[in-house]
Amino acid sequence: MGGAAAPVKVEEERDSSTSDFAWKVVLFNCECHTFDEVERQLIKATHCGLGRARELAWEVHSKGLAIVYHGPQERCEAVAAVLEDIRLVVKVTQ
Repeated sequence: MGGAAAPVKVEEERDSSTSDFAWKVVLFNCECHTFDEVERQLIKATHCGLGRARELAWEVHSKGLAIVYHGPQERCEAVAAVLEDIRLVVKVTQ
């Protein structure tokens, strides 16, 4: 009984709980909105506090873009829609 053992194929399981939250909302900088407008819309869209909204608005302003929300695809699309209400430029992506 000297034969080599056949290789065992192991399949990786995908954790659906983490892949559900693999979506994100990216907010891009534009010069057509004030910081106050962006902060108010971020609070409305993501339910974050004013401090977090200010951090995100500053990141968008200084870096040109920021990931402002992570979550399931449907929730990210809802957040993006609220941000787009005032014509902010956003992208929902994985």
